[in-house]
Amino acid sequence: MAQFADYKQTTTVGVSLTISAPTGLYSAKKLLNLGADRWSFKPELAVSHPFGPERKWELDAYVNAYFFTDNTSYRGRKVLRQQALPGLEGHISYSFTNNLWASVDTRYSFRGDTFVEGVDQHNGQQNFILGSEANVSLNPQNSLVFEFAKALVHQNGPAQKGFAVKYIYSWGKGYR
Repeated sequence: MAQFADYKQTTTVGVSLTISAPTGLYSAKKLLNLGADRWSFKPELAVSHPFGPERKWELDAYVNAYFFTDNTSYRGRKVLRQQALPGLEGHISYSFTNNLWASVDTRYSFRGDTFVEGVDQHNGQQNFILGSEANVSLNPQNSLVFEFAKALVHQNGPAQKGFAVKYIYSWGKGYR
């Protein structure tokens, strides 16, 4: 990989689109369901900027919004609509070595009111989540990620606090 020996990371801008299909069990007769019976779309714009000595620090900022299709069989034959749920994210990370980095993360989301048969449910969300993450690259193909997050503000949103461990396997050319 000699072509990467002199690589200097610069500011990067990216876009993405996440699409979630209406999967999972859904019954219009049940109040709680594993599925949502609607599609969701999340376009996102991100900026990443390395800084500091040896560029070991990195600041990431994201702006995104969830958009939802209607659930036309909500509690039987009712129509559930949800306004867009915009969000902002920020991460500051530090690379200790080529194989270990850690970050402090935050996410803020707001709005997203729902309407049942056109009647406002007055349940807009306001969520502020703070967390941290550590990523250990075991080798070029295998990584472990340790995450912790806590919702500091959770109006009509998840009152989450949790710890997660993830295993990531990457494949493709260049890992041999």
